Amino acid sequence: MRKVLVIGYVWPEPRSSAAGSRMLELLGVFRSQGWQVTFASAAALSSHRADLTDLEIEEVAVALNCDSFDAYVAGQQPDLVLFDRFFTEEQFGWRVERAWPAALRVLDTSDLHCLRDARHALHKANQQSRSSEAQRHQVGPALATRDELYAAMAGADMAQREVASIYRCDLTLMISEFEMQLLQEQFGVPAALLHDCALMLIPPTLSEVPFSDRQHFLSIGNFRHAPNWDAVLWLKHALWPLIRARLPQAQLHVYGAYPPPKATALHNPKQGFHVLGWVDDAHRVMAQARVCLAPLRFGAGIKGKLADAMACGTPSVTTTIGSEGMHGAHPWPGAVVDDAQAFADAAVTLHEDSAAWSQAHANAAPLLQQRFDRPRLASELVNRLERLLASREQHRQLNFVGAMLRHHQHKSTQYMSQWIAAKNARDN
Repeated sequence: MRKVLVIGYVWPEPRSSAAGSRMLELLGVFRSQGWQVTFASAAALSSHRADLTDLEIEEVAVALNCDSFDAYVAGQQPDLVLFDRFFTEEQFGWRVERAWPAALRVLDTSDLHCLRDARHALHKANQQSRSSEAQRHQVGPALATRDELYAAMAGADMAQREVASIYRCDLTLMISEFEMQLLQEQFGVPAALLHDCALMLIPPTLSEVPFSDRQHFLSIGNFRHAPNWDAVLWLKHALWPLIRARLPQAQLHVYGAYPPPKATALHNPKQGFHVLGWVDDAHRVMAQARVCLAPLRFGAGIKGKLADAMACGTPSVTTTIGSEGMHGAHPWPGAVVDDAQAFADAAVTLHEDSAAWSQAHANAAPLLQQRFDRPRLASELVNRLERLLASREQHRQLNFVGAMLRHHQHKSTQYMSQWIAAKNARDN
């Protein structure tokens, strides 16, 4: 029986974020193979966390900068260690290698953080170039070519850290083909270190709630995720007024985990703008909505809200960044637009025109089948991991850059962590 240790940046919250759904899906794939899975995290427990005991997964709380983790890993002797995002690999990767070097080290990026960070910086620069607050609210998505993105990313601390983490691991799971191309063509990361794995926790059957039984616009997303909060601001100040000018009785329901006071302050029923916050069942409210709005001006990865919209048969209006890596040559089940007026026009058409809505609805099923087929993606992942487990040493010999980066990381991150551990022991 394979033994898998997953080290989580946070405890998985599948009802709060796409990252939580993805982690739960990965855990389910490992358990479906009969593998013994342990989930460890140094994060605080949360009220929205999944109960992993339902999957017969052991939960272990671990400490940062503490040698007790090394002893734990050596005792577990896992075949595979999965790091949830590169921050976790930075903290624990060198400890895993030192305590149990035989373990296959796998990184799940969730999305490419350095890409999201670069686009956020570009978006801020675009806004700051405007002379008034009103003009800043009208700024569209931070669009850039891969070469332009590389120019913005190459010198950034975030990109250097994340790409170094990718090299240090035996394999990195990627969620977006755009990001894989960026890493290979612009950053020169070998294809042997990457695996296309678009697994998401998507309902297996498409919702068939008809156009006539649905109502209202919907927007959803964890408020702690910067692209989601920015999308709400763009909706509030620029997009929703354009939609309401055409549809004076229209209602927008904005859902999402962890809404801060600045978000709930935007709630205005007279304007049809309802900030409703947490919802227990996102798929239920998505299947009742007529149109999903996801005006993302920056970000990365695959957008869980849009995958959910497809699964619920709900047409969506999003941006080029929102749809990135999700549909390939398939028609989008809704509209992809980057201009504010065009966004509003597309939203109104899908809300009012049953024929346009039905065509968008019909586009969802084949896209889900081709791009997010769970059995195929799970089988490909398991097969890739088994091949690497069988040829681990040969694979590592071909990754000299990774070995070099691990060597130098041990001279910095490791010694800093050991200094903190020693200081904590002395203070206690």
